[in-house]
Amino acid sequence: MLPNFAYVRARTVEEALEHLGGEDTRVHAGGTDLLGCLRDRVFAADKVVSLRDVEGLTGIRRAADGGLVLGGLTTLAEVSRSSEVRGLYPGLAQAASAVASPQLRNQGTLAGNLCQRPRCWYFRGEFHCAKKGGAQCYAVGGQNRYHAVLGGGPCYIVHPSDTAPMLLALDAAVRIVGRAGERAIKLAEFFVLPEVELARENVLAPGEIVTEILLPPAPGLYSSYRKVRERGAWDFALASVALALRSIGGRVTQASVVLGGVAPAPWRAEAVERAIVGTTVDEKTARDAAAAAVEGAEPLEWNAYKLPLIRGIVEESLRRFHDYQPS
Repeated sequence: MLPNFAYVRARTVEEALEHLGGEDTRVHAGGTDLLGCLRDRVFAADKVVSLRDVEGLTGIRRAADGGLVLGGLTTLAEVSRSSEVRGLYPGLAQAASAVASPQLRNQGTLAGNLCQRPRCWYFRGEFHCAKKGGAQCYAVGGQNRYHAVLGGGPCYIVHPSDTAPMLLALDAAVRIVGRAGERAIKLAEFFVLPEVELARENVLAPGEIVTEILLPPAPGLYSSYRKVRERGAWDFALASVALALRSIGGRVTQASVVLGGVAPAPWRAEAVERAIVGTTVDEKTARDAAAAAVEGAEPLEWNAYKLPLIRGIVEESLRRFHDYQPS
């Protein structure tokens, strides 16, 4: 059951910012994560500020440099269907279409997908875990089938977003607005690991809003997104991989490989990138690069199965890139 809270429908960004900033004031975009968090008592809210009536926060348009600007409140369904996204960044369309179910994609927003809270059942449940100020991460000695194998500790959450790994691979930036003004930062600087700060997953200050996602130009870019989940719909990723590659004559000249569902933040697989840059990604290269994807992994008792999953989807995705190249 939802707790009681005041509800404000802002008409402008400025009006929304006037109501935001308090510790227990929350932003309502699509609401697909917010309402679940309130119901599960993940956090409190004495006021919820809706952005749905604010003009200028939706839509997809070309930027002056040839990239795209996506409004933060653009729905995931709109992103997945956009002809411009499909044409320039097919991996992002694939990632958006892989989120949850059609109903949730019609409601959920792109910025909301980036900012959603972790789905760890200890964090969402009645446990005073480390992330909520407690003394321990219960996943370490508990049921940890869905938890992190990379970048974990002192908390082993995984970031639940499908679009975040792909946007990070695409070198996207986000425009953030708050009472202190406006700033734009690379998505690589947006996420926060538990070892840096336990209480939050990104750099947003109280009252700040992600208004736009900025994608750089994509000439000659190959992008793809591959997700493995237990069911064909609704489920979050057990593991996923986002590729953004450039090549000349089939030889990789630039690579960005990001893993999802396996770390507290979208995880840049730099060892994979090093293994494929300068190559034509034949079968051996794909296999060796996939093995490099799990370097430094530290699985818990019940989630070591993620390591062969990671290797499998990385190798499969690289083979598809190889097959895509003109003969």
